[in-house]
Amino acid sequence: METMLITGGRIITPFEELEQREILLGDGKIRRISAQGTNRNYDRRIDATGMIVVPGFIDVHVQGAGGADVLDARPEALDTISLTCARYGVTGYLATTVYRTGGDNGHLRVATQERFRSGEGAELLGIHLEGPFIAAGKRGMIREDCLAPVENEILDRILELTGDGLRMMTIAPELPAALQLIRRLQTGGVVASFGHSEADYPQTLAGIEAGVGHVTHLYNAMMPMHHRDPGPIPALLESTGVSAQIIPDGVHIHPAMLRLAGLWLTGNRMVLITDGMQAMGLPDGRYLYNGLDYESKNGTARYLDGTLIGTALGMNELIARCLHHTDCSLAQVIQAASFNPACVLGLQDRKGSLDEGKDADLVLLESDLRVSMTIRAGRCVYEA
Repeated sequence: METMLITGGRIITPFEELEQREILLGDGKIRRISAQGTNRNYDRRIDATGMIVVPGFIDVHVQGAGGADVLDARPEALDTISLTCARYGVTGYLATTVYRTGGDNGHLRVATQERFRSGEGAELLGIHLEGPFIAAGKRGMIREDCLAPVENEILDRILELTGDGLRMMTIAPELPAALQLIRRLQTGGVVASFGHSEADYPQTLAGIEAGVGHVTHLYNAMMPMHHRDPGPIPALLESTGVSAQIIPDGVHIHPAMLRLAGLWLTGNRMVLITDGMQAMGLPDGRYLYNGLDYESKNGTARYLDGTLIGTALGMNELIARCLHHTDCSLAQVIQAASFNPACVLGLQDRKGSLDEGKDADLVLLESDLRVSMTIRAGRCVYEA
């Protein structure tokens, strides 16, 4: 594998900003971060003058991209998603999808088989299942045949399909037997994520006590706040051990609520996601999804009746919107798209920041945050 030297850029690790430094990559790792001009032996030099060098982004919630969907159940579809994600600076992602109760779940086998496969684009780090143990009243666009009562036998079938590929499961803690299953997920190393839930404040706290440590798209598909009936959101925000996904497009969440989340979700708690679907990377227009026509316009995908499906924005574009809508610094938002999701997945020792010895997953951004180059494991997987 060739060695690569990146020079001249403004480096955001994201915990500090480095000037007059260069980064040497080799054997898929960050070998050295040192003063300019100290490295003499390398195969390729990249001049990043005028650019921002940041860790590769990790998207724990992406359903599709480039016209493809995880549900397509084809390796080629996952290749398309990986390549499209890389265009927007993502170097690792969770294939987010559903479990069809009593139906065909070949897409889970395909995603499991393709995990960690060497190839072009972003790395498939595992599977995030939205359900099937979620509230029918908050299922959103998840079909009814993708819901099920909380039963260990159903989880057994899911684990047979996914093995250790299941990294995250969205679950509603108020459902009967959900707390016991949350404990089982936590014991098995699967992130139990609160979401698609009708839980109230006490039920949410009970879920957190049982092992919920993450939140699927905060504010969306959950009960709203009220001053006499607080609902789940205050419980999630005030629990300092819980991290939360944020869709910062200014559509799924009003900018005022984004700013509120920014005040509470300090440290490594805020996790930017795209909630991306097949329209990501495609031009504005009308497309077909789940047998229904929808329109993708200005980064937002809606069915023709106005129902939100997801975003068509890439991670770097959502970083720009987050900066526009909140008072967060660039370093904070970069951290929310890189190091924080790495922590959620337990990968912070290998990924998520620019440190010697970590995986050589980097993004070179133009000053306007357009992606100039995405590097995964020391190889260029996208170049503008």
